[in-house]
Amino acid sequence: MKIERVELGEVELVAFTLAQTFMAWQEPIPDFNSRYPNVLESCLETPFQSFDGQDLYTRLADKAAILFYLLIKNHPFENGNKRLAVTTLLLFLSNNDHWIDTGVNDLYQFAKSVAESSPENKEEEIKRINAFIEDTLSRFE
Repeated sequence: MKIERVELGEVELVAFTLAQTFMAWQEPIPDFNSRYPNVLESCLETPFQSFDGQDLYTRLADKAAILFYLLIKNHPFENGNKRLAVTTLLLFLSNNDHWIDTGVNDLYQFAKSVAESSPENKEEEIKRINAFIEDTLSRFE
């Protein structure tokens, strides 16, 4: 199964719009063009890195976990990174015919816990995200 990427234009058109529309929570998200140069692009590319012809992140949940982690921890935007991480994760999974079976508020609370995690525990945190995704992942019928 080929895993589809999330493209920058999709993040701007879909994920960013969804976050602004449905997750404003009295805290505005800055304009998309105010993002820090190349940080978002790096977050979107990392799940598809390879070494010696082998993908570093092989399964859908692996790619989704590192994407979610980086969108939260690398702060591609001045504000709204957790909200953008949630909507981009949903977009990525949707592009690959999957979804998370949990509410948006629960997913946002999970994103907050990732944001509060120590960078020194990166590998453990990514494993925790991966487990969360695998436990709540469902395929579109």
